[in-house]
Amino acid sequence: MNKNQQLTPPKFTIHQFVCFIGGVGTILDFQVDANTWKYAVEMEKGPEPVMGRIGSETTILLHEMDIHGVIS
Repeated sequence: MNKNQQLTPPKFTIHQFVCFIGGVGTILDFQVDANTWKYAVEMEKGPEPVMGRIGSETTILLHEMDIHGVIS
């Protein structure tokens, strides 16, 4: 980023519940990436399988433009 470009403030904050193509989730963290914001989003848990849960839920990285908006 050069001196004339300014990064806009992030549109989303930690703990917001957001939607995106493929699902919904909660923002865990965010950071600057290639002049935009990149968010770590923990996807919402589905129903527990018969055999129980094996590990942590899925966390994905999404750029700001990939997040459609906040769910109330």
